[in-house]
Amino acid sequence: MDGAAAVILAAGRGTRMRSSLVKVLHPVCGVPMVVWSVRAAQAAGAKTVVVVGGPDREIDGALPDDVELAVQPVADGTGGALEAALGQLGDATDVVVLAGDVPLVDAGTIAQLLEAHRAAGSAATVATMVLDDPSGYGRVVRGPDGNVERIVETKNPEDATTEQLAIAEVNTGLIVFSVSGLGDILAQISTANAQGERYLPDAIPALRAAGASVAAVEVSDPSLTIGVNDQVDLARVAEIAQQRIQRRHMEAGVRIEAPQSVVIEADVEIAADAKILAGSVLRGATVIGAGAVIGPHTVLEHSEVGTDSKVVQSHLMLAKVGAGVSVGPFAYLRPGAELADGSKAGTFVEIKNSVIGAGAKVPHLSYIGDADVGEGANLGASTITANYDGRNKHRTVVGADARTGVHTSLIAPVEVGERAVTGAGSTIAEDVPDAALGIARSRQTNVEGFADRDQSDD
Repeated sequence: MDGAAAVILAAGRGTRMRSSLVKVLHPVCGVPMVVWSVRAAQAAGAKTVVVVGGPDREIDGALPDDVELAVQPVADGTGGALEAALGQLGDATDVVVLAGDVPLVDAGTIAQLLEAHRAAGSAATVATMVLDDPSGYGRVVRGPDGNVERIVETKNPEDATTEQLAIAEVNTGLIVFSVSGLGDILAQISTANAQGERYLPDAIPALRAAGASVAAVEVSDPSLTIGVNDQVDLARVAEIAQQRIQRRHMEAGVRIEAPQSVVIEADVEIAADAKILAGSVLRGATVIGAGAVIGPHTVLEHSEVGTDSKVVQSHLMLAKVGAGVSVGPFAYLRPGAELADGSKAGTFVEIKNSVIGAGAKVPHLSYIGDADVGEGANLGASTITANYDGRNKHRTVVGADARTGVHTSLIAPVEVGERAVTGAGSTIAEDVPDAALGIARSRQTNVEGFADRDQSDD
């Protein structure tokens, strides 16, 4: 796409979504649908990408840093939207126009359209498709020479004739224009239609009247140009995108068990030989190493899992797991949890803002928050860090190769030294020196004959 820019039309609110969120910001597999179009244009080689939004600038914060926002001051249709972007195209010779609510268009299709446009020497080239049921789409009317004469909208019965409605070739909304003279052509588009809008396809008859040619390229995969108008469309598009994401990973050597039960968002990275088991959900900027096993029924959100680690029936959020680590089942790793190589977080373990050292184990029924656990340490069942005094959080340090007995409470700030041991049931509020035994519990008292006493007054 040398010398080409891309303009993505995204100014409509999309009232049929029945949502307070602007339509083009609804996520498709974790990525706002408008960003799908941005990425496709960039992958095709567009040197400049401009997204056209409304004067509220609601989409501004969702766009990548290298994308420009053009503001369409008045919602007067797609023709006005492209006109609003012309001043930001720089020295581009051609401009590819995409819709922000058509997220499945890929880089290959964009590149194919631009190549055909330049080969034909046309002023514009339209991507079309032939449908068995073209209802609702604008029909492509060709002239005797095969060039496109115009596109007829069909939203209202009075827009098209019976003969035009019988045409099976439709407009996909993807079109490329030569930039030279485009501003003059767009200025000729009027609002003389049932909706009172300046339709971008009306630039085609204006070009033809000026003696220019308009070519067409047929898209073979209709799913590429599915538009999103409501939540039903959004679910349909997300399903197709999910199938493509999983196929890409499987072709790269990832094993996905029961793909229909698995969700993998667009930005997830998975190395070859990893296994994703049934019911697992991988979201955001999650990274999974080679040979890792995820699931069944595991949720990873913006987390890292290292080589050969296993995460079973657990939930990780903004957590980092090293290589050869065992997590779960039923573990919850919260933001800031870091498990070094060879460590373990077992059944019903919750870890937050803590570092678990290499080879250290938190086997079961424990809460570890705001702590540093040294290499090789072993925290007994039901060990907890009492890290909050009602006003501030405090940190706990457990030294290398230390061991806590079951039902140990560590009252932060506190330090358990290297190779130190705590007795079962202890509440440790003072530091335990290296290699020492810390015991903090009441002595046991046995009342002889208690069960034989007269309980009649009870």
